[in-house]
Amino acid sequence: MKKIILLLFICCNFYNLFSLENKKTTEEVYLSKTSSVISILNDSLFKISYDKVLSIYKKGQYGQALEGALILLDNSKKNKNLYWSYKLSYLIGDIYNKTNKYEKSLEYFKKSYQKSKLNTFDNFDKQFNNVDYANSIFKLGSTYHKLFVSINVSDKLTYLDSIKLHNKKYAYLDSAKVYYEKIENLSLLNSEIESLKTITFTNLSAIYEQDSSFVKAEIYVRKALSIHKKNNNNLSAANSLNNLGNIFLSQGEYQKSKEVYNQALVLIKNDDNPRAIITKASLYSNLAWAMRNLKEYEAYDFQEKSYEIEGNIRQREVDKAVEEITEKYNFDVKKQVLLQEQENKRLKDQRVFLIIGIIALIIILSLAYKIKVKTLKQNNLALELTQVELLQNQKIEKIKSEAQIRILNATLDGKESERKQIAETLHDSVSALLSSATLHLQATRKQFNGSTPVEIDKTQEIILEASHKIRDLSHTLVSSVLLKFGLNFAIKDIAEKYSNSVLKIETNIKKVRRYEQGFEIKVYNITQEFANNILKHSNATNALIALKEKNEALYITISDDGVGFDKNSINIKDGLGINQIDARIQMMKGEFNIESSLNEGTKITVILPIVEKEAFSHV
Repeated sequence: MKKIILLLFICCNFYNLFSLENKKTTEEVYLSKTSSVISILNDSLFKISYDKVLSIYKKGQYGQALEGALILLDNSKKNKNLYWSYKLSYLIGDIYNKTNKYEKSLEYFKKSYQKSKLNTFDNFDKQFNNVDYANSIFKLGSTYHKLFVSINVSDKLTYLDSIKLHNKKYAYLDSAKVYYEKIENLSLLNSEIESLKTITFTNLSAIYEQDSSFVKAEIYVRKALSIHKKNNNNLSAANSLNNLGNIFLSQGEYQKSKEVYNQALVLIKNDDNPRAIITKASLYSNLAWAMRNLKEYEAYDFQEKSYEIEGNIRQREVDKAVEEITEKYNFDVKKQVLLQEQENKRLKDQRVFLIIGIIALIIILSLAYKIKVKTLKQNNLALELTQVELLQNQKIEKIKSEAQIRILNATLDGKESERKQIAETLHDSVSALLSSATLHLQATRKQFNGSTPVEIDKTQEIILEASHKIRDLSHTLVSSVLLKFGLNFAIKDIAEKYSNSVLKIETNIKKVRRYEQGFEIKVYNITQEFANNILKHSNATNALIALKEKNEALYITISDDGVGFDKNSINIKDGLGINQIDARIQMMKGEFNIESSLNEGTKITVILPIVEKEAFSHV
């Protein structure tokens, strides 16, 4: 239909050629009109083709979208169409960005930037606007930022190569800052550019906070906050206040951070959407930490609120996962049983017809062979039936096994969540009560004019001992050091607590950063279980726990110089309490290996794919 309309438009223009000869020659009018028609035709066809490629891209079919976009880009260059060259370069950059090919992405974003920049200052193509220019700048900044985040210096590199890669990494960061600052300097022309500025300010704040440049980090987070407040976006403003509070917290300004967290909570007090609930949990947790440092006991109430919110979120996720597993298991089993019944019926019908045919043939050929042939066929049918039943049983057992694995995995996740909840309750609720009881006893002591009764002293000693035991028990279930400071400090805490006059446990931790919290808890529990085995079974005097990140995986090595064992004479998992750990490692798609021999010590190696925590900014 569009092509028919365009052809009619061309015909109308040809008709008008002969009515405009009073000022131009026929040849001049013809050239003017046909070039205009061709231009319109090219733009229309480009838009139709571009929309098709964009639709494929939005469906996640990146390879097919890339192929179409490259062909269109080549055609736009041949037609010297600046606008569509810009649009297609930008789209190709986005495709490479989605597939984590940041170097190629950067190449095409630079092309789109140059074209938008050229038009912005020369202003000869009205299809362009200032948002195109702003988007190109932002994409360059965010891609350089991603390149900075993605580079990890490997231990295997030479010193010189490591220095070169390190310099290259921070050159990317400097480039990201340059383009982010270009966004900052743009005039506020519309809401789209303003939105880009808020993301830019948030990213710059995160960069400077990570670099301990807290003054600059505060400046940029306040700029983002100003825009959110102007637009009455309370949830975004609360998130910016949370970032501002974290900056104060990192500098030890606990009173300031407390005040900022409370401001954020007031903004989203009545907001119950899922994003607001997650923000509230983070705010309560951060507020509790600030108040603990201020020695305000109300901190435990806010920490409990944070855990309660996170617990509700996790419980909903676990319930949903269990429900999905159960429904899928029931559906799969019913489907397999129904298919198997249909197959049995089909085989039964075939056997009936086969037997009748054989019997008829036997009667016709010879009565003498009737008994012999019938017996042979019956034996063959019995054998076939046995084979079919065996295959059926194997399929059913496989289905049951897969379902049991899914349910076991969900159970392990639930058990881990329950341990964390119990630890949090002991540490934050019961410990707070005991601390309150101690304060009451101290107040009671002041009411005696003379000497204090010995019962009060004994009671205070008992409460103190109970507090220590509850703290130790909660740390055994889930380490508070892990939750707040991450694996680096938590593993060192294990080594320090488990070391004694007989056994010395050392650590060697390289390039371990903060990961997704559930992943960190699983790694901590695995390491703690192996450390327990060293204490109980190894009779070792020295042990080493080593962690390092390499090639998007976490390598855990635990070795000791103990008595070891003969792997050929015993099952390495019997009696060591690590069957569930083995199941957990399999669920995490990791690798697990134990090396040991008598009187030669033991070495355990675990390799786990890293699960990243949520990004700190909208890069």
